[in-house]
Amino acid sequence: METKLKISNRVRQMPKSAIHEMTRLSKQIEDVAFLSWAKPTSGAPDHIRRAAMAAINDGLADGYSESLGLLELRQEIVKKLSRDNHINAKPSQIIVTVGAIEGLAAALMAVIDPGDEVILPSPTYSTHVSQVVLASGKPVFVPTIEEEGFTLDIEGIEKAVTPKTRAILYCSPSNPTGAVFSEAQLGRLAEIALEHNLMVITDEAYEYFTYDEHKHFSIAAIPEMRKNVVSCFTVTKTYAMTGWRIGYLHADEELIPQINKAHIPFAICTPVVSQYAAFAALRGPQECVEEFRGKYLSTRNLMCERLDHLPSIFEYQRPGGSYLMFPKILLKEGKNSKTFCEKLLREARVSATPGIDFGPTGEGHLRLSFCVPEETINKAFDRMEVYFKKYL
Repeated sequence: METKLKISNRVRQMPKSAIHEMTRLSKQIEDVAFLSWAKPTSGAPDHIRRAAMAAINDGLADGYSESLGLLELRQEIVKKLSRDNHINAKPSQIIVTVGAIEGLAAALMAVIDPGDEVILPSPTYSTHVSQVVLASGKPVFVPTIEEEGFTLDIEGIEKAVTPKTRAILYCSPSNPTGAVFSEAQLGRLAEIALEHNLMVITDEAYEYFTYDEHKHFSIAAIPEMRKNVVSCFTVTKTYAMTGWRIGYLHADEELIPQINKAHIPFAICTPVVSQYAAFAALRGPQECVEEFRGKYLSTRNLMCERLDHLPSIFEYQRPGGSYLMFPKILLKEGKNSKTFCEKLLREARVSATPGIDFGPTGEGHLRLSFCVPEETINKAFDRMEVYFKKYL
């Protein structure tokens, strides 16, 4: 008699990641124009790489750090939070994490119990949903207002609060939409959180990449929110270091030991070589960040121009931040975004991410990344223009 594997319900109910599935399928096809991963192609600046190699050569990277992270790195993070986010912090309020994503997971594990509800503005990053499910929580999706650039529906969020609501989790600038939630909107969100004593968990991975009149705002800068926010940041997106897997979080000093209880079994500590690299990134010259931002602004504008030539195929909101955008598919074939993207890959050799991966209101869209060279964007849209000629 064959033994049947026992899989936990919380894992069984999680769908496969469409992002990674598109990557897998893309490897089966030659010469794909790849717009489906939020992975900068620039590579880390040289001074960061040199710092990592020096840490290895000097024997500094062979052992564990303390679980919270290297003290000198946390001290540098405190300076950055004060300077750029207007958050008053101490090193004891910082945990260095394996990317922002592990910090988000540890924070959720620390603040929600099985059955607790977590409100997510939708569309939202697919991994956030999976993290809530893995923590045995219940994701509650509140649609953003697409025609206003995917802004927060504050009234919708307030109506979604129930006695089981424990937290609100959002990403700004947003993955996948590129929306930047304004200081005014986040101020209203803070009022809801304080009124109902909810935790707000933020993913601020794209904080430096905002465009036009949009400005990034950290909700933890509101003094009254001190005990109600876990703010998660990343070094990897800012400095094109996605493979280095390093981020950090800030929370109230009373909460940090509880989050650290989850962080330790997930990671023990963040890879020490990456911590030395992050120290060099934060302490070193920052011109590279502005160079990246300028590059992404240029490629965003190019992608918008190319989308303007396909008005009967896509409708889009110009992203105010990140290096991602989320066009709506106007063709009837786009009602199933997974099938649409798989067909686009097979027949046009263009890889995009199905919108359904980003929550129920993501269906009928696709996510496109513009942190790639201009020639990749042009190649992809040249192919799409040929492919969609039958609809034009």
